[in-house]
Amino acid sequence: MPLYEMRKFVAPEFIFGVGSRRRAGYYALNLQARRLLVVTDPGIIAAGWIDDLMPVIEDIGLEICIFSAITPNPRDHEIMAGVDVYRREECDVILAIGGGSVIDSAKAIGIVVGNGGHILDYVGVDRISLPGPPLICIPTTAGTAADISQFVIVNDFKRRCKTAIVSKTVVPDIALVDPEVTLTMDPYLTACTGLDVLTHAIEAFVSTASSPVVDIHALAAIALVKDNLCRAVSDPDDLAARENMMLASLQAGLAFSNASLGAVHAMAHSLGGFLDLPHGESNALLIDHVIRFNYAAAEERYVRVAQALGVAQERESSVSQREALLEALRSLRTACGIEGGLAERGVSRSDLAELAPPVIRDACIFTNPRRAVLADIKVIYAEAL
Repeated sequence: MPLYEMRKFVAPEFIFGVGSRRRAGYYALNLQARRLLVVTDPGIIAAGWIDDLMPVIEDIGLEICIFSAITPNPRDHEIMAGVDVYRREECDVILAIGGGSVIDSAKAIGIVVGNGGHILDYVGVDRISLPGPPLICIPTTAGTAADISQFVIVNDFKRRCKTAIVSKTVVPDIALVDPEVTLTMDPYLTACTGLDVLTHAIEAFVSTASSPVVDIHALAAIALVKDNLCRAVSDPDDLAARENMMLASLQAGLAFSNASLGAVHAMAHSLGGFLDLPHGESNALLIDHVIRFNYAAAEERYVRVAQALGVAQERESSVSQREALLEALRSLRTACGIEGGLAERGVSRSDLAELAPPVIRDACIFTNPRRAVLADIKVIYAEAL
């Protein structure tokens, strides 16, 4: 009998390292670009990264159209506006420079350009028939790993919930993972995106679709977050800490893109669409409560997570090991400046009936190590208040 189940592992071409963003023009030429749609947001423009990048593109003679009407937790109508711009301007390649919202928007624009219809037609797993136009990504946060993943997250604006699209057709053609562009992140964004990295790694490691290859990346990411997140938050100019957090994001992205995620992300998607909270903040407020729910179903895996975080002790009881892990996660969240619970952010018990149903439909819930029904989700949200 084989030791392991068959598993696929999908990853894009990527370049990691300071200065890698300056290869954008070279790759655009390789993809035979003539007119680039540059997808970004006002914050990236204000931070100067578009001005930094444009000479690299313009010097090789490429035409550029900038689309920046993207907000955090990108909405479906923003995606469709980007599709209109791509078509009107007759673009042929997409370059995304920004955080997860920007990169997810660029991927979503590509889906509709390649397949037609409306972006919400593709919610779910493997519902995309054709690849979109070539896509180059330059992530500016160490968190979402949208630049290497098979996931696209879009906010269904009318239903007030975030939805997941999962398909290997949305894996970018090239990711230029440059730690230098994260130097302009403020401490709170650094904290939120860093805790998103940690959640990616933990959920991928305990996922029912994990594999030995996934495990290597997930555990490496956990250790990197442990050693570098607080440094990056307290000293935003610490390029070494930034570099290691970007590496953690990359490692965690390779893990969750192939093993999927779990209840933390499914619940964070609903919460983020409902309140428009930062995604990493939502994860940070939920992860310890979900682990308490899951723990008995994946105890051995969670012990290894605790070991990677440096808090597991031999000969401790199961309950002691669980509590040590939960306390470590709470302490890290607090050290990063994320305080309080859902109630302080405007969630009440009366909201749980609206928050819980989208979670059960979310693609991420299906690889959670313990099956969760609607009543379970409501209880977990209530505990997080």
